[in-house]
Amino acid sequence: MLDFHHRKTESKRSRMRDRGIYLLPNLFTTGALFAGFYAVVQAMNGRFELSAVAIFIAMVLDGLDGRVARMTHTQSAFGAEYDSLSDMVSFGVAPALVIYEFALQDLGKFGWIAAFVYCSGAALRLARFNTQIDVVTDKRFFQGLPSPSAAALVAGFVWVMVSYGVDGHDVRWLAAAIALFGGLTMVSNLRYYSGKEINLRKSVPFFVVLLVVLVFILVSTSPPEVLFGAFLLYGLSGYVDALQRRVRRRKVPAPATPLRDEGK
Repeated sequence: MLDFHHRKTESKRSRMRDRGIYLLPNLFTTGALFAGFYAVVQAMNGRFELSAVAIFIAMVLDGLDGRVARMTHTQSAFGAEYDSLSDMVSFGVAPALVIYEFALQDLGKFGWIAAFVYCSGAALRLARFNTQIDVVTDKRFFQGLPSPSAAALVAGFVWVMVSYGVDGHDVRWLAAAIALFGGLTMVSNLRYYSGKEINLRKSVPFFVVLLVVLVFILVSTSPPEVLFGAFLLYGLSGYVDALQRRVRRRKVPAPATPLRDEGK
């Protein structure tokens, strides 16, 4: 009887432990969702630096939830849907509202149209990603600019302007260009390196660890400029890759057409 009670208690503890592990990745997703919501609230209060930082925090948490789910073998359809909805808030709605409140509202109708182009681009990007996730053959590349990177581009721009004391009204046209660039690039067919083939469980050479440390030091010296510059270069990398592939195709000689025998 005691043995049965002991097994029942252990089984209950095991279920509770499994439930806790199952909730773990969704807690990261909830944290990312809260960060996106917090960014919107702070933008409404005119505290744009906090809004930008919150979007970057959401980006970090979004990158962790999927890895935690895979490491703990707790992937689920609910988690995938919840993550997508969280991404729409944190990387679609939040950046669009932040940059609109910061600079685009001074442009009138064109300002909210530019913000909507970004927001709708994020929605279409996420929808395409969810429908093509099982049919993508080359996992090394994303199709279109990932929504977290586009959000980081917008947040980095706002953060840089605020850190230098630049008023949003003075850079309203540049802000519109950033929003349109991010929104349209998300729905493009350009290739962007995904880094999914990197296995964190395998050992790496010492210089890789040293490189990571140097990256952290570089970011800590001036976070707004470094992060904005990094994601701007990443956003442009898709266009550079497309241009290079087009040039390579033009350099490949066309196959020679065999001469026909005219019977002479």
